Amino acid sequence: MTAADDLGAFLEALLFIAERPLSSAELAELAGVPRPQAEAALASLAKDLIEGRRGLRLQGMDDAWQLATAPEVGQRLAAYAAREEARLTAAALEALAVVAYRQPCTRGEVERVRGVDSDYVLRSLLHRRLVVEMGRRDTPGRPILYGTTFTFLERFGLTSLDDLPPIEESTTPTLPAAEEQEPVDAG
Repeated sequence: MTAADDLGAFLEALLFIAERPLSSAELAELAGVPRPQAEAALASLAKDLIEGRRGLRLQGMDDAWQLATAPEVGQRLAAYAAREEARLTAAALEALAVVAYRQPCTRGEVERVRGVDSDYVLRSLLHRRLVVEMGRRDTPGRPILYGTTFTFLERFGLTSLDDLPPIEESTTPTLPAAEEQEPVDAG
């Protein structure tokens, strides 16, 4: 086994036992190698997992990495997954789609697109770890910003957000940018 193979095997094992996605910088530090070398090993690992027709894939999002189930084995794992998690409602899928395509976005933005209150649905998606609070918008009221998670990518068989299908412009509601939105009268 070469040093490159050893590094790839180490990164694969590290990502397998990690309880959360790890950044390229963390992986390089833990492996004791320069970041470019770790990133090259990650690229090689991703290629090996696909070409080796293995049951895992390397997922990357915002410079964080994790191992996930390969989409090709999804059908065979469906029975197990069905026992673990209930299906998403149409309302949850709508809200999740808005967050996926507009992230980071606020609850108000989700509600404007959907046309209905989305508080319960977003709490449900947070509980299922499909969306996460990414911070707060720097506007009055400091609304929470939501984005999708690795669990979202895994459940929908995506390796990155770039794999989301494109939306036709004619069907996309247009929302003004946060700076252009009219203030809401609280009184």
